[in-house]
Amino acid sequence: MTTVHDAARRKFIQKSAVALAASALPAINFAASEAAADRQFSPQAGHWRTFDVTTRVDIAKPQGATQVWLPIPSVDTEWQQSQTNSFSSNGQAHIASDADHGARMLYVAFEDSVAQPYVELTSRIRAQSRSIDWTTQSGSVEDKDTLKARLAATALLPVDGIVLQTALAATKGAKTDVEKAQRLFDWVVTNTYREPKTRGCGEGDIKTMLETGNLGGKCADLNALFVGLCRAVGLPARDVYGLRVAPSAFGYRELGGNSAKLQGAQHCRAEVYLKGHGWVAMDPADVAKVMRMETPEWIKSAQHPIVAPINKGLFGAWEGNWMAYNTAHDVTLPHSKGGKLGFFMYPVAETAAGRLDSYAPDTFKYQISALEIKA
Repeated sequence: MTTVHDAARRKFIQKSAVALAASALPAINFAASEAAADRQFSPQAGHWRTFDVTTRVDIAKPQGATQVWLPIPSVDTEWQQSQTNSFSSNGQAHIASDADHGARMLYVAFEDSVAQPYVELTSRIRAQSRSIDWTTQSGSVEDKDTLKARLAATALLPVDGIVLQTALAATKGAKTDVEKAQRLFDWVVTNTYREPKTRGCGEGDIKTMLETGNLGGKCADLNALFVGLCRAVGLPARDVYGLRVAPSAFGYRELGGNSAKLQGAQHCRAEVYLKGHGWVAMDPADVAKVMRMETPEWIKSAQHPIVAPINKGLFGAWEGNWMAYNTAHDVTLPHSKGGKLGFFMYPVAETAAGRLDSYAPDTFKYQISALEIKA
């Protein structure tokens, strides 16, 4: 007897086969193919850039008591330094954090009497590109409890069932952590695709994606799938939620942000912990974005001259035109009447009528911009 689960699995397998076949198609011919052949993507660490990132929220239609939560950069690593935060508001504002995962935020409460609630937050960060030398070993050692936490399931990232089955099949025969990570990176690039109609950055419900065979989405879907698959086979991994703050230095339109208008520039990346290398930068979702969005036609091969440098480079590197907020899943907003957030990289607000739509900045009424501070 055929079950719904059997049918979903058949659909998933068929879709995967189609995607694998598509990856073998010859490169698409574009008028600019000569220029495309010269494309490079080789981020290198060593050049720090400083940005002031400003988020302004104006509640257009306040109803009763209003609350606002704005993500604050809370990542301090060898590739980002989260520095100062300054803010102004006609509400009661203070810096808070999610008690379970440490995501920092500016929390603002407005009285019913405030007719035009507003808050403006400016965060200063320093960022640089990341790259890895695969020929050398790192002496980096991570805390065991941190690694254990990055193997655990979350509400949207189960590590058993179809997630485990998919990860085991994709990594069959792989012997080292690096080989497993490469197999999973390639699996995501080959089998998933950028879906422009997905709202915001997506939801990241990887179990539903795999069970339905609907493998289209955006960064919060595709990179979450990579992270979940890694965790399922014992590779500690995490999503890193943030914002593009400047154009790409390598000429890729889709891999940068318009610094004057960054609402919609939210982007999550991924990291995996590899023995001998420490935490390594990954971003298969941006490979899918370049394939689908960089040219007028949908590029179906990761070996196309426009895509190939990205496909190679984003396995182990990031460009430093991006700011990280946090690595938190299942975020509880203090004082919120709504449920947990799967992730926190958008402004959030609630009125007496409920939670506003963070994916609709023009209706919600928020603006984000970045200013590079030159030395």
